[in-house]
Amino acid sequence: MKLTILGTGNAMVTKCYNTCFAIENDGHYFLVDGGGGNTIMKQLKNVDIDWREITDVFVTHKHIDHIMGIVWIMRLFGQNIAEKGLERELNIYGHEEVIHILHSMAELLLQKKHCAAIGKQIHMIKVKDGEEKDILKHKVTFFDIQSTKAKQFGFSMALDDGEKLTCCGDEPFNPCEETYAKDSKWLLHEAFCLYAQADKYQPYKKHHSTVKDACELTETLQIRNLILYHTEDDTLKHRKELYTKEGSMYYHGTLYVPNDLDKFEL
Repeated sequence: MKLTILGTGNAMVTKCYNTCFAIENDGHYFLVDGGGGNTIMKQLKNVDIDWREITDVFVTHKHIDHIMGIVWIMRLFGQNIAEKGLERELNIYGHEEVIHILHSMAELLLQKKHCAAIGKQIHMIKVKDGEEKDILKHKVTFFDIQSTKAKQFGFSMALDDGEKLTCCGDEPFNPCEETYAKDSKWLLHEAFCLYAQADKYQPYKKHHSTVKDACELTETLQIRNLILYHTEDDTLKHRKELYTKEGSMYYHGTLYVPNDLDKFEL
């Protein structure tokens, strides 16, 4: 299994793409969020991911830097099903509010013929807290992170070796997630900025963490590999070096600060 980071930035970045990623198994892909626009298609092309091989999509929450790219994925599938006879099935998972918004945006923004596949080949699937689904032949458990800003779900995915990967969404870890996250082989967690720059970026007012916060947390959860994303982009040129230096003071596992399009073997 492989993980490809398609975007690493927060909502307002301009030097990289908004946070989203894809997990691959046997040539098929599980896309998690879509960023804020049609740059998702460019990012997929840049890493040689054929969008036709995306079988499953999960949208964590309704914020535009996560959900708008999925509208373009729906258009790609809907248009090619309607006009070129594409024979593919696409499952889109999200909590009830996300699915309602995606339905509404499709009806308002896409051509009627491109929406015709919804409910036929494009399946909009509501998931509840603690619900399990089989994705890429692996068990995925969705969970409510209990956000006070916008309802948001994360997920934990069983890996081939009996280990697990956990995605906490784009907000600071909530104790309710510990059951899913503890002892994960891989943890994906947001880090809006360096703790040393918290006064400048005000992450806590935005319901986000610093590198120090995320790394201190991950140390207590006994995570072996931590991926930090959803960051500012002012420090992009030296972000990896700066974040790794601060994070390694608090976390003693393997810390990754990826750039857009970086890949990992799971």
